Amino acid sequence: MTTESWVEVDEDAGFGIENLPYGVFARPGELPRVGVAIGDRVLDLAAMSAAGLVEDRRYFASGSLNAFMVAGRRAWRANRERVTELLTDPSYRDRVEPHLLPVADVELLRPFEVADYVDFYSNEHHAVNTGRIFRPSGDPLPPNWKRLPVGYHGRAGTVYPSGTPIIRPCGQRRAPGDDEPSYGPSLRLDFEAEAGFVAGVPSSAGRGVATGAFRDHVFGYVLVNDWSARDLQAWESQPLGPFLGKSFATSVSSWVVPVAALEAARTDPPVQDPAPLDYLRCDEPWGLDLRLEVLINGQVAARPRFASMYWTSPQQLAHATVNGAPLRTGDLFASGTVSGPERDQRGCMLELSWNGQEPLELPDGTKRTFLEDGDTVTIRAQAPTASGSRITLGEVTGTVHPAQG
Repeated sequence: MTTESWVEVDEDAGFGIENLPYGVFARPGELPRVGVAIGDRVLDLAAMSAAGLVEDRRYFASGSLNAFMVAGRRAWRANRERVTELLTDPSYRDRVEPHLLPVADVELLRPFEVADYVDFYSNEHHAVNTGRIFRPSGDPLPPNWKRLPVGYHGRAGTVYPSGTPIIRPCGQRRAPGDDEPSYGPSLRLDFEAEAGFVAGVPSSAGRGVATGAFRDHVFGYVLVNDWSARDLQAWESQPLGPFLGKSFATSVSSWVVPVAALEAARTDPPVQDPAPLDYLRCDEPWGLDLRLEVLINGQVAARPRFASMYWTSPQQLAHATVNGAPLRTGDLFASGTVSGPERDQRGCMLELSWNGQEPLELPDGTKRTFLEDGDTVTIRAQAPTASGSRITLGEVTGTVHPAQG
């Protein structure tokens, strides 16, 4: 059993002492700084440092987590142990409590500066469904899919914090049966329910990061919504990959859950057949028992399971760097859409509505093929802990606004 915190915590909310995720926040009229979530409070680490309660080498009085993330695994572990001590030992309560701020009174910002952004395509259920939709008479999986983690390089400048309005993108699209493309707002705007990991410690150019070195480089996990304009994407992805259909917006959650908080969530991934090449082999089980939930306008649309991901996070990192591309602090790697074998486990509207052919009916009776202006999409997730409780990865949310172009 884990030690209990003296901070009042609603265990069902998932922000207990076994979580302690990091974020960046600001109060009105004050500069952003780093904090840790506990219950419905955020512990101001900059103020804690000024009071001499935590060690800080200018990590926390900052508008991003990057300075702390680059400090490395020893600093991450030491600070996590210290914060745990401060929040569980009642003798510290009088000194710590003044630095606990209600989350409701602060603005949560994007937690880190994004260096590069990669999005993978690593869920077999999603890949098979997509293949069946667009290649109904062919093999749903391309021949390389089970040999390597397929991905695309996205745009770091449009990775936005949770709550940022999503403007419906414009671009070229060619409707089925049309000979010529047309220009205008996307008519098939979609969400993609994902989780992602963020790098802290860089790697050297010319040398890949081995699967066994994952913990030495990766700071933690966030939730990701890789918004997608399916009609723009389908027209432009011939023969290259996604461009304007993806680059307009990607949303990330406010809290970064440390890798250490997810150790108890590790589980065996699906069997990989054929066996991966040596650089992709993993000595540890790195599937993650994350249970996602997708809501459209507050109504549950899907409950994908992350444990079904075919390619694991260490394999994705190893593949992304095997060509010698250096890892940088703030590099974000998203999992790709999380889906499952059942319809209510599908992680995007493309699958849920089968490309618009089978409208999704929400609990209130409204139907959707793709997202409409005014729709709010929220993705949240939980994971098990060693004590048998659950922690949360928070949520990532965004509301669709009309096109402006």
